[in-house]
Amino acid sequence: MRVYFDNAATTRLDPAVLEAMLPLMTEEFGNPSSIHSHGRKVRSALEKARKTVASLLNTSPAEIFFTSGGTEADNTAIRSSIETYGLTHAITSPLEHHAVLHTLEHLDKQGAIKLSLVNIDEKGRIDLAHLESLLRSQPRTLVSLMHGNNEIATLLDLEAVGALCKEYNAVFHSDTVQTMGHYRHDLQALSVDFIVGAGHKFHGPKGVGFLYVNAKNRIHPFIYGGAQERNMRGGTENVYGIVGLAKALEIAYRDMDSHRRHIESLKSRLIGQLREKLDGITFNGMSGDVANSLYTVLNVSLPASELSDMLLFNLDIAGISASGGSACSSGTNIGSHVLAALPGCDPGRDAVRFSFGKYNTEEEVDYVVNTLVGLYQKEKELL
Repeated sequence: MRVYFDNAATTRLDPAVLEAMLPLMTEEFGNPSSIHSHGRKVRSALEKARKTVASLLNTSPAEIFFTSGGTEADNTAIRSSIETYGLTHAITSPLEHHAVLHTLEHLDKQGAIKLSLVNIDEKGRIDLAHLESLLRSQPRTLVSLMHGNNEIATLLDLEAVGALCKEYNAVFHSDTVQTMGHYRHDLQALSVDFIVGAGHKFHGPKGVGFLYVNAKNRIHPFIYGGAQERNMRGGTENVYGIVGLAKALEIAYRDMDSHRRHIESLKSRLIGQLREKLDGITFNGMSGDVANSLYTVLNVSLPASELSDMLLFNLDIAGISASGGSACSSGTNIGSHVLAALPGCDPGRDAVRFSFGKYNTEEEVDYVVNTLVGLYQKEKELL
């Protein structure tokens, strides 16, 4: 059996998404910036996709800008807002995706900003009192905090953080890559300046994403070289990717409730079976609390053993794809900066992230549990 439990890294393309993309990859091939009929037809498809994304997020099409993915969208929000508004202070957490954390650390090292890290607890939850203290000391700042952690599944209270940022006149950017397509984002109700999405996280194509820029913001482009995206992002648009992203998000919103019930049942099944069949199992962050975590992610802390260095390899040999760190470190020996930053985290215990999607099944969960139990049983027999 082959099992794919690394959906936080990327998801399988939905066949309906491919079907929507194919005409733009073959007969409808014009450049959307061209004024002739070939170009106008493609421009129409692009703007229809923009309207679809905006409608799902309850915002205006003028506030949606397409990018090459979540990393570019994050960089645009961070770098362009700091440059445009002359910000000299930024607040983030040590648990952010490297698209955010490395960008801000680089700007801090260059002397462009002073970077402050907000306190977190052992579950990865933000200390809102400390965040307010940091804002109070220097209110005109950039706050960049992710909505759902890609490794430990801890969720951020967007409403509470947005209210604090509004009170202290701060610019609020949230990396929503992991929650986009899995939770509903009502941008008329949220006090947020920037959020982002990446198509391949919700069964759309790779290499395409978007940035929401609240209409009150007028930031400089991050990529120059053309008038595309209303002068906000130079370069010919990835039209078939954009059309695919919009279709994938449309499907995700349409089926969100049923998919959530299905995925939560798989996550609960894996938690229950692991607790029953393996001693010493714990779960990192909030991931073991199905009702109060990013429901697509489970980060399992396994008992210390001789298996640790080879666990992911052994799972791979058994046909199981999972991750031992963040999505962008998948397949490497780089340790998790997220787990390392958690207070009280035991570095001697191996951690595996299982992340679920709509195509996963109960049989796959059972196979993963039986494989893990078998590996630990084999180790005991060899001792």
